[in-house]
Amino acid sequence: MSSKIQTYHQERFAYIYLRQSTMAQVKNHQESTERQYALKDKALTLGWSPHLIKILDKDLGISGSQMSTREDFKTLIADISLNKVGGVFALEASRLSRSCADWHRLLELCSLTGTLILDEDGCYDPRDFNDKLILGLKATMSQAESHFIRARLDGGKRNKAKKGELHASLPVGLIYDQEGKTTLDTDEQVRSTIALVFKIFRECGSAFGVMRYFVNNNLQFPKRIYGKIWNGKLVWTPLRQHRVCSILRNPFYAGAYVFGRYKTNKKLSANGNLKSYTKCLPMDLWEVLIHQHHEGYISWQEYIENQHILENNSTSKGEKALMSRAAREGLALLQGLLICRKCGHRITVGYNKAVNGSGKPYYVCNWERKEGGSNNCTWLEGPSLDEAVSQRVLEVMKPAQLEIALNAWEELERRETFLNQQWMIKLERAQYEAQLAQRGYEEVDPSNRLVAATLEKRWNSALENLEQLRKEYDAVQRKSSLTLAAEQKQQILSLAQDLPRLWEAPTTSSKDRKRILRLLIKDITVERRNEEKKVILYIRWQGGETEEIEVPIRPKSYDLYKTSQATIDIIRSLAMEHTDDQIAVLLNEQGAKSGTKKAFTMSRVKGIRHTYSIPSFRTVRNDNEMSVREVVEKFDVNQHVVYYWIKCNLLKKRQAKKGCPLWVIIDSETEDKLNEWIQNSKRILKMTEGVAI
Repeated sequence: MSSKIQTYHQERFAYIYLRQSTMAQVKNHQESTERQYALKDKALTLGWSPHLIKILDKDLGISGSQMSTREDFKTLIADISLNKVGGVFALEASRLSRSCADWHRLLELCSLTGTLILDEDGCYDPRDFNDKLILGLKATMSQAESHFIRARLDGGKRNKAKKGELHASLPVGLIYDQEGKTTLDTDEQVRSTIALVFKIFRECGSAFGVMRYFVNNNLQFPKRIYGKIWNGKLVWTPLRQHRVCSILRNPFYAGAYVFGRYKTNKKLSANGNLKSYTKCLPMDLWEVLIHQHHEGYISWQEYIENQHILENNSTSKGEKALMSRAAREGLALLQGLLICRKCGHRITVGYNKAVNGSGKPYYVCNWERKEGGSNNCTWLEGPSLDEAVSQRVLEVMKPAQLEIALNAWEELERRETFLNQQWMIKLERAQYEAQLAQRGYEEVDPSNRLVAATLEKRWNSALENLEQLRKEYDAVQRKSSLTLAAEQKQQILSLAQDLPRLWEAPTTSSKDRKRILRLLIKDITVERRNEEKKVILYIRWQGGETEEIEVPIRPKSYDLYKTSQATIDIIRSLAMEHTDDQIAVLLNEQGAKSGTKKAFTMSRVKGIRHTYSIPSFRTVRNDNEMSVREVVEKFDVNQHVVYYWIKCNLLKKRQAKKGCPLWVIIDSETEDKLNEWIQNSKRILKMTEGVAI
C-alpha cells in the first residue's frame, strides 16, 4: 500500500468521505459512523499531515443513488478535478457512490489527476489497469448486492402481503387488535364519525357536500398521529375535501386488504436530476386484493358505487369521459347530460343575468371557439329543452311502466327462489357428508391410531367444506335480496301516480330533479337544425335504449313581431294601383293586423314596402311603358321632340301626379307612326353620338 503513496500524494489533501444511507442508520448504527471517523488515524499513519486531512461528513443520512443531493460529494469531485486531492479515504470504496454513472466519473477524474482511493482492503490507483478493474468489480458487486438484498426484502414483503398479514399504517377508524388483526376502532365517536362521512356522501353525492356538511354543523374529524412520542395519539381537526376523497377511495373501509395501490416511478427533471413521484394504479393492477379481510364500514358494492360517483364528479378529466356529471345546484336540469353532436364534446351551462338573481339557463358548446373559431358550436335555450325531457321522463314513469318492472322483479324473485333451493340441496349434501365422516370416526377402534387419524382428517375436511359453503351462501344472500312485500309494491305504484305532482311541487329542488333524471338517462346528444327551426335530442337511457325527441326552436323577438307573409303579399298586389293610405284603409276593412297586432296606417304600409322592397304604383310601370330617356335612345331624337309628341297626343302618357315618374305608352302601331314621322320630317335634328347635326 505504501509503495503506491508518493510524496506528491502526501503534499495534497486527504479527504475522509463519510456516508450512510438514512438517518435511521446514523442513529442506530453508530459503530459504522465511528469506524468511518477513525479513517483519519489511518491517513495520519500513511504520512499525511493533520492540517491536510479533511473530513466530509455532511452526506451522513443521505442516499448515494444520485449526486444532486450530496453536497460533500460535489465538493470532492470539484477538488479532485482541480488536482487538490491526493487520496480519498472511505470505509468501503463502493460506498462512495451507488450510481454507476457517478462512480465511473469519479474513477475517470482520479485517473486523470493521479488521486488514490483507499479503503480497508487496500490502496488503489485508478491509473493502473488492474486497480481500476478491481474498483469496477467492487462497484458492480455492490450494486448486485443491493439488488439481491432489495429483492429478498421485497419478496418476503409481497409474500406476506398475499396472505393479508403485512402490516402498514391503517387509516383512521381501523386499528390492530392484540392478535395483530385489523378491526374497527374501539372509540365509538371515531366509528360514528367515519360512518357519518359515508352516509352524507350517499345523500349529497359529492365530497364537497360532505365537507360543507361538517363545516356547517361545526363537526371535526379524527386524525391519528404515528411516530415519535405522539405515536397513536388521536387529534380532531376540521375536515377538508381532499381528506374526504382519500377516505372514500380507501378500500380498507370496505373490509378489503389491498397491497400495491401505488407505484413509485422516477424521471429526469429539467436540471438532469432523478425525481420520484407516486402514481395511483387502477384497481385491475393492484397486486393484492382480499375481500372480507376484516370488518368494514361499507360493503364492497357500495365502495364501487362511490368510485363511480367520484369519477363522474371529477372536473380534471376534461372531455375524456362521457358519463353524467354529478347533480349540482342551478335551474338547468340537463346540466352534465348534453353532448354536442357537431364536435362530440360536453355542453356547458350558463345563466342569463336577472334582477332577482335567478336567470334563465342556456346551454352552449364553445369548443369551436376554443380551437380558434369565430363562433360557438351551438347555443340552446334551457327551459324548452328541460321541459321536453321532463315531460318524456314523466311519461316513462307511468304506473303501467312500473307494473311491467314489478312483473320483471317477480320473475327475478322466482329465479332467486330456485337458486336458493339449489343451495339448500348442496348444503344438505355437505352436511350429510360431514355426519357420515363423524360416524366413521366415532365407530373406529381408538387403538388403531393410523386409521383414526385418517378418519379425523376426513371429518375435519368435511366440516371445513360445510363451513365454506355456508359462508358462500351467506355472501350470495347479502348480495341479492329481491323480495318485495305487497305493501311495498303498492307504495311504488302510488308514488308513480303522484310523481307528476311531486315533480312540480315547489318543495322539490332542481338538484333532486337532476338526480331523478340521472337515474334514467345516461346522456343526450344534441343537434341544432337552424333551417328546420328545431333541435333534435338523441336520448340514451340507462338501460341502453335510445330515442329521438324534436324540440322546436323558439322564434326570435324579430320573428314574433313580423308581419305575416299573407299580409305582405296583399300589400304587394295593392301597391300596383293604390297609394299607401288607400292600402291601409283596405287592409283595416279586411281586419288585417300588423306584426304588433295593431291597425295599419300609411306610415306602417310605407315601412313594410321599404323593408320588403315593394314599389308603389307611382313608380311601377307596365310592360308596354317606357321612360322619356328610353324613348330618346330608342328613336335617336332629342328629348324635346318626345315631349312635343306627347303634347300632340302622338304618344300616350301616364303620371300619378306631379313629381312622379312619367311613363310613355308605346305599342307597335305607335312605333311605326313615329318612325314614319322621323323619316318624313325635315325639322327634327337627329342625335349622332350626342351631337346635333
